Amino acid sequence: MTRSDLHPLRRLCKAHARAPFPPQLRGAEIEGEDLVELDAYIAGCVPTLLSDPPATHQHTIRLACLAAVEKVLPSVEDEAGAVEYCTRLRDMIALAVEIAGAPEEGARHSL
Repeated sequence: MTRSDLHPLRRLCKAHARAPFPPQLRGAEIEGEDLVELDAYIAGCVPTLLSDPPATHQHTIRLACLAAVEKVLPSVEDEAGAVEYCTRLRDMIALAVEIAGAPEEGARHSL
């Protein structure tokens, strides 16, 4: 992983940090997912990838977040930029999964 690999992810993280959380998503649960919690997980594990080598145990978290946001996105109503916000979340976590790659074979997972 090179610094240039991380540039698009840094750009997405900066844009996401500047964006207000859509008010209609506060306390919302869509497709069984709490949107505040999902945002917090993604906002926590993506920036970590920018500063530290990929942690094996976070691969499972990144994959779960990607699956959750992809499940939620089609049901998000586009009020106050909610679709754009959730799309950026999906793009961030998808890029993080791609950059970090799969953990080495035989690596141990623990949360």
